[in-house]
Amino acid sequence: MQSPLDNPIFELIGKTADEMKLRAWVVGGFVRDSILKRENKDIDIVVVGNGVDFAQAVAKNFNNDCTLSVFRNFGTAQIKFDDWIIEFIGARKESYRRDSRKPMVENGTLEDDQNRRDFTINAMYLSLNSDQFGELYDPYNGVQDLQNGVIKTCNNPDVTFDDDPLRMLRGIRFASRLNFRIELKTFEAIKQNVNRIEIVSQERITDEMNAMIMAEKPSRAFDMMSKTGLLTLIFPEMMALHGVETRNGKSHKDNFYHTLQVLDNICELTDNLWLRWAAILHDIAKPATKRFDNRVGWTFHGHEDKGSRMVKGIFQRMRLPLDEKMRYVSKLVLLHLRPIVLSKETVTDSAVRRLIVDAGEHVTDLVTLCRADITSKNEAKVEKHLKNLILVQDKINEVLAKDELRNWQPVLTGNHIKNHFEIKDPQDIGKIKEAVRELILDGQIPNELAIALEKAEEIAASMNISLR
Repeated sequence: MQSPLDNPIFELIGKTADEMKLRAWVVGGFVRDSILKRENKDIDIVVVGNGVDFAQAVAKNFNNDCTLSVFRNFGTAQIKFDDWIIEFIGARKESYRRDSRKPMVENGTLEDDQNRRDFTINAMYLSLNSDQFGELYDPYNGVQDLQNGVIKTCNNPDVTFDDDPLRMLRGIRFASRLNFRIELKTFEAIKQNVNRIEIVSQERITDEMNAMIMAEKPSRAFDMMSKTGLLTLIFPEMMALHGVETRNGKSHKDNFYHTLQVLDNICELTDNLWLRWAAILHDIAKPATKRFDNRVGWTFHGHEDKGSRMVKGIFQRMRLPLDEKMRYVSKLVLLHLRPIVLSKETVTDSAVRRLIVDAGEHVTDLVTLCRADITSKNEAKVEKHLKNLILVQDKINEVLAKDELRNWQPVLTGNHIKNHFEIKDPQDIGKIKEAVRELILDGQIPNELAIALEKAEEIAASMNISLR
């Protein structure tokens, strides 16, 4: 285990521990990822003693060529050096109250520290002291669990999850990102303690979910959250997608597993978190819009519009940003059917022009979402739709190059209409503006103010609206 500690940083920390006559170890994710040969520049240091004092001494030995942050209320400190982030904490003993996941803390031994760790693969220690430098201390056989691809708790999983219910989501995140399985006893304990998630702050839950979404294949995490009951509590709108209903011999696809497939598909195309959220939410309103038609079977008319309007409420509850990121996701959900519809029709300049104007700078991301949304067990059908979508993208590029439409707006504004006509009903402003916009997008008139106003006068006259 010598190789993970080749960087001089570790020798310097160990030397500081020797000088202070303290025992110090690297613990947690860095050790786990080193064994898995995964890069990790976040280091957790535990010392039997005062973690803050130790961090300050280490910073001095760095000749202060680093950034030191001290959090005395939590008994922790952090050093940033180049692209390394080093967290320091003293070995501690923790106990919990039923109504809080925040532990009561007291100074402890190394044994106390190992007893508070969550999973065996995160409870391996590498010694930094010179007499044992690089030696691995593995009290829960974490190396064996890494080799076997297993996530299990260090101690009784019921106690582990009851004490800190966030660990249920952490366990699923680790299993998903590492492509491990959760040990049966640990998995059953998640199911038994699922209601304890209610004491965890929404911010921490959302942080874990975002980390799952950024995995290579997020479907694994969402499937596990579904099977344990966690998803019902933390994301009921998504869980409502689950299931298939059959009537008169006609069924619809399971929109939950379709959504997971779309999410995995888009993860092969982008690492944009918010585009991945758009994949999760693109069909979110299907349960609310599901209807049965005796002629055609199940329909979900208007799910894109209702889904777009649901985005804000979901973002609010999940403490996701209510800014341009939310508006971006909402827009993609609203428009996600448009390129697919175009791919089934003759692609006209005017139809593509409307799509570009409505999607704006996000038109390429919208096509990416639509590409991910093409799912079928029929490979020939998928290939056909993908080829058609490529034709749509080519047409978009052609029209963009020709018309310079990105971020396009019609020259005629609401103020022009208000100042030019005797408007009694404010809704008439929008009607006139939209009618002129359609004429411009159809290529019937140029986007020039004088001509647009002339057409607006004709439209207003047909609506019995007079000039000022």
